[in-house]
Amino acid sequence: MRTPRQKRIRAAVWIFLLLLFAAGFFLVLRQHEDATAATAAAGRKGAGAVVITTVTALKGNIGVYVDAVGTVTPVYTSSISSQVNGIVTAVHYTEGQLVQKGAPLIEIDSRPYAATLAQSQGILERDQGILAQAQMDLARYQAAWARNAIQKQTLDDQEKLVAQDQGTVHNDEGTVQYDQIQVEYCHIVSPITGRVGLRLVDPGNVVQANAGTVLAVVTEIQPITAVFSPAEDDLGKIEPQLRKRAKLEVDAFGRDDKTLIAKGTLLTLDNQIDTTTGTVKARAQFANKDSSLFPNQFVNIRLLVNTLQNVTLIPNAAVQHNMQAAYVYVIADNKAHLTPITVGVTNADTAQVLGINPGDVLATSSFDKLQDNTPISISTKPILANTSGSSAP
Repeated sequence: MRTPRQKRIRAAVWIFLLLLFAAGFFLVLRQHEDATAATAAAGRKGAGAVVITTVTALKGNIGVYVDAVGTVTPVYTSSISSQVNGIVTAVHYTEGQLVQKGAPLIEIDSRPYAATLAQSQGILERDQGILAQAQMDLARYQAAWARNAIQKQTLDDQEKLVAQDQGTVHNDEGTVQYDQIQVEYCHIVSPITGRVGLRLVDPGNVVQANAGTVLAVVTEIQPITAVFSPAEDDLGKIEPQLRKRAKLEVDAFGRDDKTLIAKGTLLTLDNQIDTTTGTVKARAQFANKDSSLFPNQFVNIRLLVNTLQNVTLIPNAAVQHNMQAAYVYVIADNKAHLTPITVGVTNADTAQVLGINPGDVLATSSFDKLQDNTPISISTKPILANTSGSSAP
């Protein structure tokens, strides 16, 4: 049995606990009301103008390009081999040297061929003397026959003897020419103007005629070409221009597709489509005055096939996309108006569009905060904002 005093103490404890619980509940309720008020204030603040940057649509020209991967290909590459047997006596070029057509490259010992040439020239001179004597006798026989001093057979025999001697002289002349060519083969010169490669033979090396051993390689680098393969779907853009004999500009870029290496013109297209790749080969020529293009170098080719005149141009940064179409936010009356557009040709950071007019002001930032008819405030400073997507419906 509890005493009256214990009962009073127990009742006081319960009353204290009830008061403590009520105070805690009041504090939690107060914090919830403060948070709700802060959220409402933030919402009222967010309902204000969205700060954006803008750009103005312009009227201008834009190029229509065909992109393809290409390889730098020299017009001429000469792999020089020996036409005679002999010992290399001199190498006149240095590795990587630019040589002119006819410049001496390699010397082969020509003394045996010079001696053979001297022999054939001596034989030619002897037979020319025999021919001259036979022709002189023929002139005498013709004069004697005119006086009926000799028989006709003697004259006929002398005429045939002259013809035989003429044939012998012609044969000797051919032998002399052949030996002269053999001597010339010993003095190897560059057949084209270009850059010679690394040295492949040294003085003292023995070379054989037609053995397949390459003595030097000369590559023409000015001008130089690039072979690339546009898709067959692009032929409809290229062929009409070629039929008009238009000079189509070609730009060669590096592997990063940003560094412009050289500018040239399209020469021609191949005569058939590669059915395995659905592409057609094309060749472009570059002056390459600074030797910036190197044989067999990989390049990204951009072929200008047409130029659209007086069209509406905007930066790509102003264009947004959803699942259905492309659109922009046109700024008017301090509000952003969602406007559908049709994107045509794009070139670098610029796009040609339909659906807006030159002079329209467009939003270029804060797209994650914009909706149709959203109030805006234009900033003169760049804004780091999400421009890759859209929250528009």
